[in-house]
Amino acid sequence: MIKFLCLGSGSSGNCYYLKTEKCSILIDAGIPIRTTKKLLQQYGFSLEAVDGIFITHDHADHIKAVGSLANDMGKLIYATEKVHIGINNNYCTISKVTEPSRRYLYKGETCLIGDLRITPFEVSHDSSDCVGYRIQQDDLTFCLATDVGEITPAVAEAIGEANYLVLEANHDEEMLQQGPYPNYLKGRIRSNRGHLSNRQCADALITYGSPKLRHVWLCHLSEENNHPELARKTVEAVLRSYGIVAGTDFQLTILNRQTPTGTFELELE
Repeated sequence: MIKFLCLGSGSSGNCYYLKTEKCSILIDAGIPIRTTKKLLQQYGFSLEAVDGIFITHDHADHIKAVGSLANDMGKLIYATEKVHIGINNNYCTISKVTEPSRRYLYKGETCLIGDLRITPFEVSHDSSDCVGYRIQQDDLTFCLATDVGEITPAVAEAIGEANYLVLEANHDEEMLQQGPYPNYLKGRIRSNRGHLSNRQCADALITYGSPKLRHVWLCHLSEENNHPELARKTVEAVLRSYGIVAGTDFQLTILNRQTPTGTFELELE
């Protein structure tokens, strides 16, 4: 069994926690250490016991705390070479990740941490580099893809393999179009190196999701261009039009932007 906890998901800071009986990891470190410690403790978990920090990409909302985790707490930071360079070039990482704390990942190659097999896969986004993660324990497969510009073959494959899936539903297309963002930023978000809309997320689930999918969490919702209930209703309506019923065929949960959504226990019966 894997325990899963989202500490925050969105432009204010991203951090996901997974724990088994043998190890625990964080995916992304966009929340201050003090807050991360406090939130984990509230659920009976320990930041000190985390075995490694896995980074998706080098934007500030995913890496703000990474230097402190490496240098103040001695945590190992796992990322691709380009992401490691981007982390240390980013204005938000005042404390840089030194070479002894770096562990280098390669897309498609599996890293072993305790009883978890962790494989990064290509994700299209306008950062130095970007990956999602396929995390396996025995026959259970958990996949996470955030900040997804488009559904590439690698992302489609991950969706198809997942029993448990975290997938971006960043914006409502109409809200984005009518909202206050300047046109260049709207274009960036809509581009194939930007973010998935609610509709694109739903289409991906319909096209690539398999019958073994048990639970989907919608992540990285925009505060300005989306709303949790709008995201839920949009995705549920699109799924229903294809005969897929959220809550029956698989569970659907919206991840909170700034607070934990609760602990989920992932297992195969």
